[in-house]
Amino acid sequence: MTRISALVTAMLLLSLGGCATSPPKDPENLCAIYQENRDWYEAAVDTREKWGVPVHVPLAMMYQESSFKHNAAPPMEYFLGFIPIGRASDAYGYAQAKTMTWDDYVRETGNSWSSRSNFDDAMDFMGWFIYKTQKINGVSKWDARNQYL
Repeated sequence: MTRISALVTAMLLLSLGGCATSPPKDPENLCAIYQENRDWYEAAVDTREKWGVPVHVPLAMMYQESSFKHNAAPPMEYFLGFIPIGRASDAYGYAQAKTMTWDDYVRETGNSWSSRSNFDDAMDFMGWFIYKTQKINGVSKWDARNQYL
């Protein structure tokens, strides 16, 4: 019985290790964000190397979309002010990716175990999205404003 308890405890601790971090203390300071969350910088560098996206553009877009909240979602809508009828959109996670767009990303990249609430996966999604926007619409990967629009 002790082995089972130890195994369950170890699995629980490992699963908690992958939990999302809280939003940065200074969300408008890129250097402070990367100093506070070194893993985020590494994810941004991986995204840059994979998709050719500068490290600041996906982060700027994420800040606008979710304020770096891993479980961000549009507000709930109510009928008659108190009967919940759902959300205006199925956007979710750091990148506020809609389900259909996320499914396109998963299909095209083969990243089937990805999660919208995982920062590394959200960064990879943002890199893919920015790459596609540049390829299809001609918007520079360096143009954070127009990439966001």
